[in-house]
Amino acid sequence: MEIPFVKLQGNGNDFVLIDEMAGQVIPEEMKGGFARLYCDRRFGIGADGVLFISPDEECDVRMRLLQPDESEAEMCGNGIRCLAKYAYDMEYVRETCTIKTLAGSMEVSMGYEDDEFSATIGMIDPLFDRAGVPATGEGEYTEEIAGHTVYAVNTGVPHAVVFVDEIGEIDINAVAPMIRNHPTFPEGANVNFVEIAGENELHIRTFERGVETETFSCGTGSTASAAVANHLGKVGDEVLVMTRGGPLTIAFGKKTTMKGPATTVFSGSIPL
Repeated sequence: MEIPFVKLQGNGNDFVLIDEMAGQVIPEEMKGGFARLYCDRRFGIGADGVLFISPDEECDVRMRLLQPDESEAEMCGNGIRCLAKYAYDMEYVRETCTIKTLAGSMEVSMGYEDDEFSATIGMIDPLFDRAGVPATGEGEYTEEIAGHTVYAVNTGVPHAVVFVDEIGEIDINAVAPMIRNHPTFPEGANVNFVEIAGENELHIRTFERGVETETFSCGTGSTASAAVANHLGKVGDEVLVMTRGGPLTIAFGKKTTMKGPATTVFSGSIPL
């Protein structure tokens, strides 16, 4: 028996995708262990997470994301673009579709231009109150942690946002865990360090909960960083967010949207 897979990446945030549209491939009780094993970059395929695509009764398809620590993430902005590209290429969906996640139903529009794929995701409107993050206490989240002023917002998953003068000077793997594991975050939080780079431009670095290290890009983190910056009046309603892996465009209005690329890297099979 062999398990087919596809490797995809969105701005360097990379995923192994398992197609379960025709039925379950990885038993439920093994999905977390499968992610831990095959996300390993030396002994596995190597990825920031494993995406599972399956049918859904309410939406066109369903997305699940299992992470290297065996946890399941509620939502992933780069992951949903990668899954949307796969679904589009396989003709499971058309140029517009809905994708079910643990964070809710996401509207997606997508397509190719000059052989480059991009997708625009209708994101969940940012939640700034502590109950929505979730975080302890009342009101909007502002805390001093590890010598930094930390803001927090939920854009599908909880995110902490820290504004700095130079993101290159941050020892992210030393500082971020103190924020990610702070007791005010009962479910933990992803941590974004943000530099204001222009009138409507941000440069960010993200430490992801579940991956437990810095990743090249984080879609919900880019949305969270832009949302907090917009909320504080630092940027306008359309923001270019430069991640280590490339740019994303975040826009606020009637809906919060994220636009960015996705690329198929390779496909293969896992022999059992």
